[in-house]
Amino acid sequence: MSKLLDMQNISKSFPGVKALSNVSLDLHHGEVLALVGENGAGKSTLMKILTGIYEKDDGEVFLEGQKINVTSTKHAQELGISIIHQELNLMKDLSIAENIFIGREPRGLLNFFIKDQELHNKTRELFKRLSLDLNGKTKVKDLTVAKQQMVEIAKALSFDSKILIMDEPTTALTDAEIDVLFDIIANLKANGVGIIYISHRMDELKRISDRITIMRDGEYIATLNTKETEMSKVIQLMVGRELYIESKPTVSDSNRETVLELKNVSTNTNLKDISFELKKGEILGFAGLMGAGRTEVANAIFGVDKIRSGEIILQGKKVQITSPSRAVKQGIGYLSEDRKHLGLVVDMDVKTNIVMSSINDYQTLGFVNDQNIAKISEEYVERLKVKTPSINQQIKFLSGGNQQKVVIAKWLLRDCDILIFDEPTRGIDVGAKGEIYKLLDELAEKGKSIIMISSELPEVLRMSHRIVVMSEGRITGILNSEEANQEKIMELATAYREG
Repeated sequence: MSKLLDMQNISKSFPGVKALSNVSLDLHHGEVLALVGENGAGKSTLMKILTGIYEKDDGEVFLEGQKINVTSTKHAQELGISIIHQELNLMKDLSIAENIFIGREPRGLLNFFIKDQELHNKTRELFKRLSLDLNGKTKVKDLTVAKQQMVEIAKALSFDSKILIMDEPTTALTDAEIDVLFDIIANLKANGVGIIYISHRMDELKRISDRITIMRDGEYIATLNTKETEMSKVIQLMVGRELYIESKPTVSDSNRETVLELKNVSTNTNLKDISFELKKGEILGFAGLMGAGRTEVANAIFGVDKIRSGEIILQGKKVQITSPSRAVKQGIGYLSEDRKHLGLVVDMDVKTNIVMSSINDYQTLGFVNDQNIAKISEEYVERLKVKTPSINQQIKFLSGGNQQKVVIAKWLLRDCDILIFDEPTRGIDVGAKGEIYKLLDELAEKGKSIIMISSELPEVLRMSHRIVVMSEGRITGILNSEEANQEKIMELATAYREG
């Protein structure tokens, strides 16, 4: 394979932070290069330099042997370099075709009217090339997340991309949808497209990549041939330290106090007769396929979704939780899977986000005690090992893993007795995962009760005392840690889908 891209000795600094230090990366025609590293390792910064979002301080970039200096995202696209971000960036009320060719629509008289027929013909030709079964006239808001992902890929390739960067592309996809995505990637490889594939899922890297480039703390560590490499070696090089490995939890003591109970709860969001108990000091895992209703259970408990029938019993008393603020007052904290929109204010700094849910504790006669806020924020940043130049850093400049830790800090400071964690390690590297696992274990040992929703079965099995399995809005089984395995969970998770 000939060399398509060569990034040599790239360095980049921000105020107070050396983001990249002499990092090198190369990519061949028709290759999938996995780019891995913990959150904060510098992967995103390196890709932002390649796509013209950031300007490098030092180093050189060569595209097919020619030295280039990418000055903007538009310039990158003109050079044939495209990126599909982890968070999809589509206009939901426009059609698929309009999204793909926005700003580049074929136009007619006086460049004013869009040639709709030509627009849809170009879209059909593109879909035919990618073997995608989509109608360009469909509104994006009517698509599943997986199909929106396919639209993003089509949009990127509509620029005749030579290099396609995929950032955690399978985060919200089912196994069947991942298979479709990987078929598309195989087709792109066969046509000479070079793909830089960013993921924390080791099984995907083994399956899809040709080589793996590893970064750590803003530095290049190694590039390995995937077929010749054990994933344990990749993790060791990524982390550079011993990972937290906890013993499998024992079965929750049936004599423990029940802190939360749902009895025959149904909602307008498709939940049907949900009944379970959460005990003091227990990690109760929730498993199921996409659309099973796990997040809807969290929303019902937290007062986001209205309960149509059934009851919630908290500490032995029936309660009406009609809003999130009421839930917080009852000692319930909720770490949403969508941390950027529902867990954080990304334009505010670290300290403000940490104290957000407890701000009344830091006010006297309406005046905020900045000194106390700074002190407690520093304590939680140190306790959770949040990587940030300071507590005054805006959240949007932190890596995904460190943003997640700030959300956790917010609820720890609030001292909630019940904590709901929805996909707590989504988009987080193995090192940060280990730290969050350790934190959850410590919280449970201190008597906190935890509901943990996760799409990763190994994670559910590893962390839970008991596992609630759901399918199509119903609970299809509750397993203890000793009897649970992936096969039993999947059997229960598909129970209602078969009939």
